[in-house]
Amino acid sequence: MNQIALWDEIRTRWPSKFREQERFIFQEIRPGNRIFVGTGCGEPQYLVSSLLNFVKNQPKAFLDAELINIVTLGVAPYTDEKFKDNFRLNSFFIGDNTRKAVNRGGADYTPIFLSQLPALIRSERIPLDVALIQTTPPDKDGNMNLGVSVDIVAAAVEKAGIVIAQPNSCMPVVEGDGWICMDDVDYIIAKDEPLLEYIEDVPGDIAQKIGRYVARIVEDGSTIQVGYGSIPNAIVSSLQGKEHLGVHTELLNDGIVALMEKGVVDNSQKSINPGKCIATFCMGRRHTFDFLREERSIEFRTIDYTNNPLIIAQNRKMTAINSALEVDLTGQATAESLGHSFYSGIGGQADFMRGAALAPDGKTILALPSTAQSMGRDASSPRGQLVSRIVPFLSEGAGVTLTRGDIHYVVTEYGIAYLHGKSIRERAMALISIANPFFRLWLIEEARKLYLIYPDQAFIPGMKGEYPEDLEVHKTTGKGLQLLLRPIKISDEPLLKDFFYSLSDESMYQRFISVRRDIPHEMLQKFVAVDYFQKMVLVAVMEEDDREAICGLGQYGLNSDTYTADVALVVRDDCQKKGVAGELLSYLTYLAKKQGLLGFTAEVLVGNDPVFRLFKKMGFDVSKRNEDGVYEMLARFR
Repeated sequence: MNQIALWDEIRTRWPSKFREQERFIFQEIRPGNRIFVGTGCGEPQYLVSSLLNFVKNQPKAFLDAELINIVTLGVAPYTDEKFKDNFRLNSFFIGDNTRKAVNRGGADYTPIFLSQLPALIRSERIPLDVALIQTTPPDKDGNMNLGVSVDIVAAAVEKAGIVIAQPNSCMPVVEGDGWICMDDVDYIIAKDEPLLEYIEDVPGDIAQKIGRYVARIVEDGSTIQVGYGSIPNAIVSSLQGKEHLGVHTELLNDGIVALMEKGVVDNSQKSINPGKCIATFCMGRRHTFDFLREERSIEFRTIDYTNNPLIIAQNRKMTAINSALEVDLTGQATAESLGHSFYSGIGGQADFMRGAALAPDGKTILALPSTAQSMGRDASSPRGQLVSRIVPFLSEGAGVTLTRGDIHYVVTEYGIAYLHGKSIRERAMALISIANPFFRLWLIEEARKLYLIYPDQAFIPGMKGEYPEDLEVHKTTGKGLQLLLRPIKISDEPLLKDFFYSLSDESMYQRFISVRRDIPHEMLQKFVAVDYFQKMVLVAVMEEDDREAICGLGQYGLNSDTYTADVALVVRDDCQKKGVAGELLSYLTYLAKKQGLLGFTAEVLVGNDPVFRLFKKMGFDVSKRNEDGVYEMLARFR
């Protein structure tokens, strides 16, 4: 049956659903009515514009109506001052087109976990009088599909007094909870028009760096959720090397579809809904909408299912990836407001971060650039000035979207900070280490004042103290130990403390040439606060179950008068004679030669013959002089 004949049959079977002119339908809207508008790319543009034209022509037709939606991508002219007597917007998530109206008091924002919205609508605590929705054209049995926006639209169709649908052949059919029928709607106004598109910025260098760090955290076989915004969407492109990923998310975006097309996402290892990509709405480009039209492995479920933390938590290796506007040194984050200025909303971020934290082997990742351009909220930071997104405490008035217990990882372009189970002091040092270098000294000073860290915490400002990430290397020893060799970080003090206290008395004596049993903070921070221009401290790290443990440490400090460096090595007792010392010495030698040094010096206890054997085996010209039971060794590079 062709489309014209199908519409004729639909009109014959459901004649009451059609009116010749839209104005006869809109005349049924009463003053004070609450009007729901479909979400994001599913917004029925023609219905909205027709409603506004109706009001322009009949400005007294209805007054004080409330427009309700999750987020709009349209131009939102109903927030214009000239419509203030007719409409007031109440949004559950603030978008670019409504932010000014909300912050000047011309529109409302209702903060809420999106998972709770369908229940509020069904209980009529949020009553709806009219719903404007967009659907696919009906089939011969009158069945229509909500397409790219199921979320709370299904609940709105169920509870609204009047449901006005705009069938649009550009809307793809998506399996799941989006099916409705002609009997569920009151009026049909058919209009074909391109769906609204949500076009992200092309990922820049910063987003790509963040993505590479996030890719280190996401395991093969994980089920992922990706939040709203350019950073999470860009991060997805960094997961192309993964295998057997699954998707359980609120938002389906272009990045996830690209992973599905490449076979990275196959949903084969999901704990629930195996083989299915679960989402509740889609915001993306036309290519993504076309993909939905052909792909049957995607299901859109209502938002009280997709965002329910107890359902999310059933996915093993659930990994929630979201972004934020600010995160403070204690681990609180805001994604919804900058101080007193509302910016976006709670959305589904807290739902997914808490669900992922409850999931077996679940992970929560907060990814954000280290800096932003100031919006000029106060005189201390004029508009356009570079500001740190990592701050001592959240700005006054900021909404705490994620609490100190919600976040496992924070990722910037400068690295990864793991917060879960860490003390305030450990969190602060970890976050400072991934802040923009320009702001690190300020953060250290503020953290000292607030007693978040040691009042005497050492810090090397500027380039000399900037962590040289490019020196990280993975090695496998001859005995099969897999190691990460990397420079020590200022946040490594807890790891280093555990390392030293794990050493036997003999190993401690050989390293420090003294009988010492304590390694206080004052000594530890001399190891971790490094001027990398004058000194190098390398740690050999074993990584297991997202945890790091130091199994060896090697360091050298410059002897500027002889252009050599004083070197020291120590290996954990259970890792000795497994090649760790050799790998550390080999890498220290490589770095020292790059620096133009001529060799190493060291103090070695008489009787510590393995040290001399190691240096000779590594190809050094070794000489030594006995001074009261301690050899002064000179090992020259050949």
